[in-house]
Amino acid sequence: MEQTTIDHTHGHAHAIDPVEEYKQSKFGMWLFLGTEILLFGGLFAAYAIFRAKYPEMFHHDHLELDWKLGALNTMILIFSSMTMAMGVTASKKGNRKLLMLMLAITIICGLAFGFNKYLEYSHKFEHHIYPSTSIFFSLYFMMTGLHMIHVFVGILILISLLILASKGKFTKSYNTPVEVGGLYWHLVDLIWIYLFPLLYLIS
Repeated sequence: MEQTTIDHTHGHAHAIDPVEEYKQSKFGMWLFLGTEILLFGGLFAAYAIFRAKYPEMFHHDHLELDWKLGALNTMILIFSSMTMAMGVTASKKGNRKLLMLMLAITIICGLAFGFNKYLEYSHKFEHHIYPSTSIFFSLYFMMTGLHMIHVFVGILILISLLILASKGKFTKSYNTPVEVGGLYWHLVDLIWIYLFPLLYLIS
């Protein structure tokens, strides 16, 4: 029978084997991240095939993209990855205030990224550029749109973590959700780092 101990500070019951919970949670997240990499890997493969087949079209169409806005979004996500990592470190040290601050900044970065993508999409639609315009834009909207969905999911996860952190749910000995959420956010950042040069910096 599984035994539990009581956290007298907060009045919650926890399993006495947090190490096992930590291992299972991280394994589950890595498994999920693996499926996400396979999903985007398929899109990257399609991109490589069509770019090799239609290099001139890809070069011409990518000129419609604002590389400066893409670069700004890249910097925003790289910065957010740093703040997320700082948040994870803060949670491991039991620094609740710093954890909450870093989560809040990371959320703001995610919202800023989404706002910039909204501006970019709006500009495309105003100029009658849609997914059906060309193979390049079909891939552009599919890849960036799917990535944007992951950003929104990540923001919801971070908001949930911020709420839990404000209630004192995380301690030095229990911060697995923060670390797992951080892994997901780092994946979101990593995927964009690949998307930016593929779509915006075609030579």
